[in-house]
Amino acid sequence: MHRYTILFSLLLSLLSWHISAQTRPTHSGQYAVDLCIYGPTSAGIMAAYAAKRCGLSVLVVGPDKMIGGMTTGGLGQTDIGHKEAITGLAHQFYQKVGQYYGEKESWKFAPSIALKVYRDYIHAEDIHILLNTQLKKARMKGTRIHALVLKQTEGVHKKTIHIKAKVFMDCTYEGDLLAKAGVSYTVGREANSQYHETLNGFQLAAYHQQSGYHQFPDNISPYKTPDDPSSGLVPGVSNAAAQPTGAGDNQVQAYNFRICLTDSAENRIPITRPKNYDSNQYILLARLIKAQPDMQKINDYFIWSLMPGHKTDINNRGGFSTDMIGFNYNWPEATYKQRAKMFKKAVSYTKGLLYFMQSDMRVPDSLKAFIKNWGYPKDEYVQFDHFTPQLYVREGRRMIGAYVMTEHNCRGQEVVEDGVGLASYGMDSHNTERIIVNGMVKNEGNVEVPVAGPFPIAYRAIVPKSNECTNLIVPVCLSASHIAYGSIRMEPVFMVLGQSAAMAASMAIKGNTTVQQIDVQQLQKWLRNDPYLDSKSRGNIQ
Repeated sequence: MHRYTILFSLLLSLLSWHISAQTRPTHSGQYAVDLCIYGPTSAGIMAAYAAKRCGLSVLVVGPDKMIGGMTTGGLGQTDIGHKEAITGLAHQFYQKVGQYYGEKESWKFAPSIALKVYRDYIHAEDIHILLNTQLKKARMKGTRIHALVLKQTEGVHKKTIHIKAKVFMDCTYEGDLLAKAGVSYTVGREANSQYHETLNGFQLAAYHQQSGYHQFPDNISPYKTPDDPSSGLVPGVSNAAAQPTGAGDNQVQAYNFRICLTDSAENRIPITRPKNYDSNQYILLARLIKAQPDMQKINDYFIWSLMPGHKTDINNRGGFSTDMIGFNYNWPEATYKQRAKMFKKAVSYTKGLLYFMQSDMRVPDSLKAFIKNWGYPKDEYVQFDHFTPQLYVREGRRMIGAYVMTEHNCRGQEVVEDGVGLASYGMDSHNTERIIVNGMVKNEGNVEVPVAGPFPIAYRAIVPKSNECTNLIVPVCLSASHIAYGSIRMEPVFMVLGQSAAMAASMAIKGNTTVQQIDVQQLQKWLRNDPYLDSKSRGNIQ
């Protein structure tokens, strides 16, 4: 086959995972299905699988270049919380991952294994997916989404696509569909006073060397020339003033990449100097290293988690690491073009950070030697230059629904009766800004507080207010305060809520009612009695 024909075929496979008669366009670029899922994230794929098991016709569409979101995007060190809180198809997913490793279940895995499991789900239920497809408009008829208008961004013909569905689902990390549908939402941190919380808003944590509070020690200067304000600020530091504890703002906790590297000599691609590398971006890291002469181990500066197969899941740690603090405030409401530019900036920062750690004279030899043994894996993200295409969007828009999950739910002080999934991870927020306090650089925004135990997430928190939209379900950018979302926002929880959302969509469609009016007690019973959707009823509630 001619190589250009092969390339064209590959492009088509990225644009459309699989199309069969059930979801073929009725006219050029027009689709009609029971359920349209925008966002092929972990929640989106699990919701699609569940919906097909319920007998619905389904189309998954989104701007992503790859399916699976963060689960395939490098987050192999699963944020479990309490394992018993991970139920249904979500638990099954980790069992299927374990099968690839010859284990009963596995909560640690390489990205390619997670991708294989999701492909198994897709092929098992003949799920149809359109990637590289950006949402342009949601056409409304009263309080119902009538159709979506989207544009393909790859391929020879960048088609405009129209999708009609009975129910829609927003499974993006940003909440793009809910915004287009005119649903109320918020971005940033509420003030503590809004929901009578204690951990929301501005939070300036103290420095403890091994506490995990991701803070700078005292006496590290934020200025280009140390202790000389007239010299200007080093990169990454804001001149914003410190606020009272709990003050609200529209700032967003830091994003990063969960980095997959390998120390296999046969499988690794060396870490090299990236284009436009600027060591000045890492001045604060050099100063932090100098201020901590006894901290010369890799896990002093990264959470360097080992995955099976000589792979890693690398996360942020300490005062300066993989989190690119402050660059992402506009991400949730940015255009796709703006996000693409920000993404490139984040890749440059991250690859530059790895190169800095293995090459800069200010880095201890022990750290440089360690990093030089690692490289980008040849067998991961092959079509993306061996680096994840998924930025860790920890928080985007958050819907404001009929019920808002808050710190009170996390602490067990308020328990909902319409729970359709459990959260159990601690209330977790990464830093949101890097500021000057008494002439010293400090990070602000980090919170790490355990929850009382697994707590239920309200069905009312994943559907909009009934006067805003009656055929949309939002299992990812759900209705929660910033600090409550910090506990809920874990990949297994998104999978659980994706399944619950799909089953709710099935009930709304088969009952010819709105998503707000389904019988939630019946949904809860269905989730308990048929958690894997493997009964012969195939979606008929018993």
